[in-house]
Amino acid sequence: MLAELEHRLGVAAALDTAVGPIKQRDRGLSAGQFLLALAQAQMCGETALVGCDRRRADAVAEEFSAVPTPASTTAATLARRLSEEQWLSVEDALAAVAARVHRLLPARRRAALEGQPPTIDLDTTDTEVYGRRKQGVSFNHCGQRVGRTHLASWAQASLPLAADLRDGRSDPRTYSTELMQRALAGLARIGVYRPGDPTAPRPRFRDGHRLQSGELARAAVEAEGDFSIGVRRGEAVWAAVSRVPAGGWAPAKGMPGTEVAVADYAPAGWPQGTVCIVRRVRHNAADISADPRARWRRTIPKEQLALALDGEVDAVYGYSFIATNLPADSPAQAVAIEAWHRGRTDVQDRFRDAKHGAALLHLPCGDPAVNTAWLWAALLALALSAWL
Repeated sequence: MLAELEHRLGVAAALDTAVGPIKQRDRGLSAGQFLLALAQAQMCGETALVGCDRRRADAVAEEFSAVPTPASTTAATLARRLSEEQWLSVEDALAAVAARVHRLLPARRRAALEGQPPTIDLDTTDTEVYGRRKQGVSFNHCGQRVGRTHLASWAQASLPLAADLRDGRSDPRTYSTELMQRALAGLARIGVYRPGDPTAPRPRFRDGHRLQSGELARAAVEAEGDFSIGVRRGEAVWAAVSRVPAGGWAPAKGMPGTEVAVADYAPAGWPQGTVCIVRRVRHNAADISADPRARWRRTIPKEQLALALDGEVDAVYGYSFIATNLPADSPAQAVAIEAWHRGRTDVQDRFRDAKHGAALLHLPCGDPAVNTAWLWAALLALALSAWL
């Protein structure tokens, strides 16, 4: 089936056009064939570079492969031949193939994608590397030696648009704006984002509080888009919650025991018109974990948490905050925005698919170039699965 998909879409050829040659002589695998072979091996259950050797030893599997599988040593050599600029070109190739897929869609499905605001989800995930003397990775806050993937994904099509692989201490806020711009360029190539066209739907960006960045919010507005970004809990935010009137809460959509309100708070320096939407979830005191590391505990105001743990109250609320420039003038609008923002877990599904459906559960070696190839093979496997 993958060979048939490659025949219809020309994935390897698109990669070759975007990346260009990686060898002086025209022999063996091209860049596109190499990446497609690595993605194919991951889709067939291989979780390390040595899996390429197992694939090559299976004569029947090779007969039905979309492209020949390189030896593990050859795969590592080819990965080191690609420059940083050529890795960025892989994003151009994915967008070019996605544009072909988009043109082949049934008219109703294509119209549905073009008629709604394209949503770009941004998030990070850590991938562990085993052993010592590893380059391009570092220890994260959990004490794991990891590489950190920052992904921008088109939510409606479950399609990776842009990605960076950095070490476990990298701060995604420092490069999230560039990633967002590359993702927008991919949407423009596909044809669902038309900058400067007042009739086209505005792109939307969803992000968690880990990437809380006024620069990202400003870049979204400059791109004629809208944003919804998680806000860290702090004194100013807690004070804003205390000013929400008792009648200012409305039931959340599809989440029992949850209410939504708009607070009079906006992070300093963010675009004009930014508002803060608050979600509160009711927790029974008996259900609150005694473990101080429990995630629920961080959402509950400290004084309320103390009362619950001492048994002085039966229930408390946990709070989450979203900064957005979308209109939230009525309770119905605020509820709709909160429900839509909750859908940002779609990008976490992409990470799960990459780790359990492909092979991003760990990075294969201590060479950053090989790890980058492994990451892009996993993301290509995601795209191929979506297109299939």
